[in-house]
Amino acid sequence: MPRLSPDTPFIHDRCTIVDSTFGAYTEVGEGSRVQHSSFGDYSYCDQYSDIANARIGKFSNIASMTRIGPTDHPLHTASCHHFLYRSDDYWDDADRDAEFFAHRKSRLTHIGHDTWIGHGAIIKPEVTLGHGAVVASGAIVTKDVAPYTIVAGTPAKVIRQRQPSDIAERIIALAWWDWSHEALRMALLDFRELPVEEFLEKYGG
Repeated sequence: MPRLSPDTPFIHDRCTIVDSTFGAYTEVGEGSRVQHSSFGDYSYCDQYSDIANARIGKFSNIASMTRIGPTDHPLHTASCHHFLYRSDDYWDDADRDAEFFAHRKSRLTHIGHDTWIGHGAIIKPEVTLGHGAVVASGAIVTKDVAPYTIVAGTPAKVIRQRQPSDIAERIIALAWWDWSHEALRMALLDFRELPVEEFLEKYGG
């Protein structure tokens, strides 16, 4: 029996899941926290990831101890402490700052299809990773990353292209991530063995 299911995400122990949805064959690693986010089909995060306010595409590979959409503290006020907006934790007669939390949730991070986010990387709110992008371990991504581009560093900068732009455009046009589960199985050996140009030629990309 396959370990992953088309119907139910594989949620490991000690995870916290809040207001989030998961596509087919998805997985959340041990101790991870996922809030107000969605995972596309086949995407996963490894252990102790912290993901908030994110829209994650299909086939995204998210390594351990990553942070996606980390929430910010207010910097324009006299204090940046929790008591400003988590006020009910401190006083019986104070409410939470609903407007502040709504603003946080609105700052979405978008992760494209077939992306790879390395161990300990941070993707800031309102950043978009294009399809096929790769983020090196420990990188802090503060700006959008173009499709099939590899970035590294703090703040992250372009290292090189994962695929030449013409090949990247052909892969995106082929959109193999939208194939059925059965079609992916039929093409499995070709995914494993064919150079990308030959794969594209065979499958009409």
